[in-house]
Amino acid sequence: MSKNALYTDLSGYYDLMCADIDYLAQSNGVRRLHQLFGNEGLNHLDLACGTGPHVRRFIDFGYHSSGLDINQPMLDFAHSRCPEASFALQDMCDFRFDQCFDLITCFLYSIHYSAGLEKLSACIRSAHESLNPHGVFCFNAVDKNRIDNRRFVSHTTEHNNSTFTFRSGWHYPGEGDAQSLKLSITRTTGDVSQAWHDEHPMVALGFEDLRSMLAPYFEVHIFEHDYERIVPWDTVSGNALFVCVKL
Repeated sequence: MSKNALYTDLSGYYDLMCADIDYLAQSNGVRRLHQLFGNEGLNHLDLACGTGPHVRRFIDFGYHSSGLDINQPMLDFAHSRCPEASFALQDMCDFRFDQCFDLITCFLYSIHYSAGLEKLSACIRSAHESLNPHGVFCFNAVDKNRIDNRRFVSHTTEHNNSTFTFRSGWHYPGEGDAQSLKLSITRTTGDVSQAWHDEHPMVALGFEDLRSMLAPYFEVHIFEHDYERIVPWDTVSGNALFVCVKL
């Protein structure tokens, strides 16, 4: 399969794959951070928006939301879910809009899809240029130095008389700025099982390196990866929320 096959050919399974994600809690947690650190504006852009579940929540909160993604099948689903939103087929590492935003989000560790440090730097610059004064860029990230290659997460759900099992895990080879996200889907109908496997190349870096990349453009705040509480990063955990206020 091509590196993006899971998100194009199998895009119809994306919502099932993410069925265990609490989109409301994630969106509400970021909304609270935006209220604390932002400029009180309500123009919102979601990078790598997928099928639009976070966009849906922000619209329900009263934001004027837009989304971008590099895969048109995802955007087709997103438009069906959020007909009042605007969606654009763009690369989050080099995007342009006629308007500026007060909040730019990037959920589900999608910031790492900026394959390579140069691309990640371009993503950061694009976000900075697209924000209004004192706008907020908020995303979650994983520290390459704290990845356990043995750890996978999985969940199972039922759909159309079939059982689906989804499994994912990070893999970092131990050096360099490249890591991968390993994904698999198994569908079982009766006694017949089918499986898809994919491995996505992603950028790898430590949190201090990421902070340094952001610092020329943003006032950077790092919090524990907890959407229910606002707790400063303990400098130990390998997952964190970055809240970046435009300088």
